[in-house]
Amino acid sequence: MASQGLKHTHAARHMAVYEHNRRAWNAMVHDRQALTRPASDQDLIDPAGTVDPAGWLGGELAGRQVLCLAAGGGRQSVLYAAAGAQVTVVDLSSEMLALDRQVAEERGFTVQTVETSMDDLSALATATFDVVIHPVSTCYVPEVAPVFREVARVTAPGGLYISQHKSPVSLQAETRPQGQHYRVVEPYDRTAPLPVAEPSRLRESGTLEFVHTLEQLLGGICRAGFVIEDLLEPCHADPEAAHGTFGHRARFIAPYLRIKARRMGVFQSAEAQTAVWMP
Repeated sequence: MASQGLKHTHAARHMAVYEHNRRAWNAMVHDRQALTRPASDQDLIDPAGTVDPAGWLGGELAGRQVLCLAAGGGRQSVLYAAAGAQVTVVDLSSEMLALDRQVAEERGFTVQTVETSMDDLSALATATFDVVIHPVSTCYVPEVAPVFREVARVTAPGGLYISQHKSPVSLQAETRPQGQHYRVVEPYDRTAPLPVAEPSRLRESGTLEFVHTLEQLLGGICRAGFVIEDLLEPCHADPEAAHGTFGHRARFIAPYLRIKARRMGVFQSAEAQTAVWMP
């Protein structure tokens, strides 16, 4: 009984975080903040190139089932639809999803929208998606392992999971320099939400954010049933940037990790049970 009580308290705390962040993102849409910017005419000139600068998707998206996870706002979903994919977009924010529907209709595309948290994809069938695209958002959940398990469940064997995350050390460090230095001020094992920071390209207005360790991010993806094929730290450093700006800080602390992982498939036979790659 005590264990059930702890689980209930745990779930209630998570739900409180989700509701807080839902309200924050809905407010950002109403305030027309840049992070909710829909796809532009320029983005749509070469939609596949816009969404896949590293070539991880092989340049061919026509007819593929793509899940844009925690990716509402009218940008990711419309770009993948423009590249020929069959798109489903999941987001916690009803206002972000409304942007997806609005922009898709304006551009002449069809996208499916599902309002739910990224760690509860129960509305989606198992092994459905060829590609799961997951922009920066795992920082908004207290635990990432349930997210990766759900992504693994809905990804078809051999399918790709491409995700981007805020670097742990970037979340640990101050957003503004102290003199010539950016200090690391938060512990690596912090489990509580980070203290509120001023809105910037590094921290979103009004949201609750969490530090997740490299073991939780990289190890969690692998333990869920993926194999990591590549990893990038997208370069945002600007040698000409003014002291204390985003581009200046990025010279010292990489703000993001981008990960390419492939879903491992399993087949069983009467003779053996063998794990195999399913390209």
